[in-house]
Amino acid sequence: MASSSFLGTGWSFPPTFDRTLGQVLMTSDAADIQCSLQILLSTRHGERVLLPDFGCDLEPMMFESMSTTFITYVQNLIQTSITNYEPRIILNSVHVSTEQAADGVMLVELDYTIKSTNSRFNMVFPYYLTEGNVPNP
Repeated sequence: MASSSFLGTGWSFPPTFDRTLGQVLMTSDAADIQCSLQILLSTRHGERVLLPDFGCDLEPMMFESMSTTFITYVQNLIQTSITNYEPRIILNSVHVSTEQAADGVMLVELDYTIKSTNSRFNMVFPYYLTEGNVPNP
């Protein structure tokens, strides 16, 4: 079934399958953009063979100290990745919250506007800083 979404349609994230229909569940519009941002933020450089620079590559930052320099670097890294790989939005701001750093969590807060609809959205992406929170491969 073809979608008429002008913002795009893609696989849901994580990929989910409907056994009764024998299809992959799809996501469209603003939800598709949010899934794309989640994928972009959680992907390491080199993970995608045909797009080796895709992603934010936050994993090497896992054990860094929470300094102003570190936070600025992470914000710039995220901004560059979104500018390069998510053309459907205008990134209004990136805020990195380290309030939960003692618990091993860095919160990345995005404020963005979808270009074609001029609709404003926000998203909070939790990034786990300690090795005990990294999923096993």
